[in-house]
Amino acid sequence: MTGESPRYNAYSKYLAGKFGGKVYKLPVNLPGTCPNRDGVLARGGCIFCDEAGSGFQCLPNTMSVKRQIDENREFYKKRFGAEKFIVYFQAFTNTYLPLSLFREYMTGACAGDVVGISVSTRPDCVNDRYLDFLQGLKEDRGLQIDIELGLQTVNYHTLRKINRGHTLAEFVDAVIRAHRRGLEVCVHLILNLPWDGGPDVVENAKLISALGVRYVKLHSLYVVEGTVLGDLFKSGQIEIMPLESYVDSVVVFLEHLDPRIVVQRLVGKGPREKVIFSNWGVSWWKVKQMIEQALERRDTWQGRKFDYLNGPALIRAGFPDM
Repeated sequence: MTGESPRYNAYSKYLAGKFGGKVYKLPVNLPGTCPNRDGVLARGGCIFCDEAGSGFQCLPNTMSVKRQIDENREFYKKRFGAEKFIVYFQAFTNTYLPLSLFREYMTGACAGDVVGISVSTRPDCVNDRYLDFLQGLKEDRGLQIDIELGLQTVNYHTLRKINRGHTLAEFVDAVIRAHRRGLEVCVHLILNLPWDGGPDVVENAKLISALGVRYVKLHSLYVVEGTVLGDLFKSGQIEIMPLESYVDSVVVFLEHLDPRIVVQRLVGKGPREKVIFSNWGVSWWKVKQMIEQALERRDTWQGRKFDYLNGPALIRAGFPDM
């Protein structure tokens, strides 16, 4: 155990139990883009996304996959005593590549101490042929493979406002297709988007629970200079909820979340350069502690309100023969 509260299903504890040692993700930055940037769907990307995508913590994408893996492996071994690794293709849309090149990158990630591969992508860039290849790689190499889908919110009105370029239907389709092939799914959500409210927080938890995803990753919204979101923030057209409200939202989310879903992260962090707003000016670790303390103070836990599937009205009514 690494200090996470027992009141939610923490990723580090899950990995240690599954693989019997310290497991760390090795971020890999592929040279790529996404259809929301190159003109296939739109240009400019999501309103919060800068030119680095989500890969600001990655090594340069001019380095080979092998070199990025080797350098990151050495760092995590020395600093954290890591023993096994999951290669994490992080920035931009990692299935938005020719299939032959995608195969080359994924195969190149396989090594003796690599126990898994995580592929970050968009719901509208999940295709049967790519999934078939990943299924075969999983079975041939004995790897854990998950597809990390950037959903951000179940509110399709907000999806339009943040210029995601896809709707909720594409997300549901991608999850179903991945599950058919025995691939795990991680869902990325932002709980403090300015256009969302309390009902959206609850519905986020309900939808991913109903779909049976394996992991969820929460990210607090950060604002970067040179983005549409940055312009809206500076002009006062949007406001970001107070820190206390974010903590409340995460607690409510966890209460409605299937307790079997593994929580990879409760809060994120923004890039150091050009950031206008990130985590209310406090450490991400402090925000995480505040969430865990709130769970303790309220004596609540993940799944406390997970009672809405399998015909809840029938169950509450007590029939048939319940």
